Amino acid sequence: MTAPDVVVHHPATRPGAPGTGAVSVVLLHGGNVASWMWEPQVEALDDLDVWTPDLLGFGSRGDQVPASLDAVVDDVAATVSAFPAGREVHVVGLSFGGIVALRLAAQHPGLVRSVLASGAVVDGVPGLAGAFGRAQLRVWDRPWYWRGQAVAMGIPADARDLFVRSGLAIRRETMARLLPDVYGGRWPDGLAESGARVFAVAGGRDLRAARGALATIGRRVPDAVVRLAPGMHHQWSAEDPDLFSAMIRSWVVDGVAHPRLVPPPGRA
Repeated sequence: MTAPDVVVHHPATRPGAPGTGAVSVVLLHGGNVASWMWEPQVEALDDLDVWTPDLLGFGSRGDQVPASLDAVVDDVAATVSAFPAGREVHVVGLSFGGIVALRLAAQHPGLVRSVLASGAVVDGVPGLAGAFGRAQLRVWDRPWYWRGQAVAMGIPADARDLFVRSGLAIRRETMARLLPDVYGGRWPDGLAESGARVFAVAGGRDLRAARGALATIGRRVPDAVVRLAPGMHHQWSAEDPDLFSAMIRSWVVDGVAHPRLVPPPGRA
């Protein structure tokens, strides 16, 4: 796997299902990688118009330190606003990308048709997990830290070198500005009134904060669809790329949750 140059747009390379000709899918990466993480999904969704931007402060834009989480959100909004008129836009985000996706819909109502957020910790990351996450800033620029993270997160062997390089390209100052909003928890006010359809999912073996966030999203957005991916961890787009891609397709093309996903306990 290799890091793309500034390759953001992946036009459909074969005919898609009826009605998908005017559909665009925007994939927002997690907080310690870059757009390259979506390579399996780009290949699987080759009948759809797919966009994979590097978020502000990440990947090819590592030297651009964002002022805040809202600056990252507004930057994505500017990208989507430049799409040709009349396109139906669906935004998919994993982890940090999921938080950005939810805030995009909330802060820019009418811009996107739907949001699919996986592992979005909308309640923050409290306790020891949050403290550990903040402590990682002390070793953020150490290669050994990123090599250890690659193994711990189950990054495929052929992507580990790229993962390490991507992590080292993210400036410590960027994460210092973003972590308070992410780990502190900031509900995206206006999400329920945004008009965007909301689908929130977490791995069945995801972070506790990610699994718990599903209840919050389901309560605060009554029409939201919430599901668990049985047996999956936080980075399950790489753990089971076929299922993750099928989930995106089921939501974007058919408007429903994939049948292999299950409601969380206590929610039908």
